[in-house]
Amino acid sequence: MRCVSSLKTVVFALNGVTSLGGLAMLHIGIWLSLNHRGPVAEVLDVGAPPLAQRVAHAHYLCIAAGSFSALAGFMGCWGAARERKCLLGMVSLLMAALFLAELASAVLAFSTTADVFVAHLKTWALKTLKEDYGQEEDITAVWDATMKELECCGFHNYTDFDNSAFQRLKVWYDYPASCCRNGKSCYDDDIDHLKQGCLRIIQEFLKSNRKIVGAVCLGTGVLELAATVISLTLYGQIGTSP
Repeated sequence: MRCVSSLKTVVFALNGVTSLGGLAMLHIGIWLSLNHRGPVAEVLDVGAPPLAQRVAHAHYLCIAAGSFSALAGFMGCWGAARERKCLLGMVSLLMAALFLAELASAVLAFSTTADVFVAHLKTWALKTLKEDYGQEEDITAVWDATMKELECCGFHNYTDFDNSAFQRLKVWYDYPASCCRNGKSCYDDDIDHLKQGCLRIIQEFLKSNRKIVGAVCLGTGVLELAATVISLTLYGQIGTSP
């Protein structure tokens, strides 16, 4: 009986922490859904749609997994407190499924597949800056908004505009305002050489988002695995201990 009582306490605590972790994941998912749009997302939408889709759907993953984790944790607490074997068995199966899903999500979040899409984005970015910027209104608007909001110049730096269609088109200046010290389009003698390209900022954006999602999924998944094992142990002990 003492063994069952101790197991109940451990199961209740683990499921309680899992429920709180699920609520935290739900909160992060809601935050991402409200803040995932911006200049970086616009560039990804045009230049690397598969990567943009993965970034945009990260918050749906957090919301769904967080909701199920919070619900499963609450059910586990109730089942442990009331010694309901059916409820404990159901929670164990649900926790195991969530663990596998969140483990897969963590692996994807920490993987280097984003680097492949960034390489594709690089090809698109250099092509559009060389050939389309200043001539295609939609491309020009996306790049102008991105460079202004992120305070960057070009993809790597101002040299991305060298020998570009923009320079051949403009008679009075060679570089857009985002690359210049005075905030106006300029020649090379007024270039802001300290301003970095947008590539590094985009990489930091992707790195921070995938770390948040991956770490939360991995941490919650470990808790769910522990809760599953202990819940199954309690399931086997209920009704058998003297």
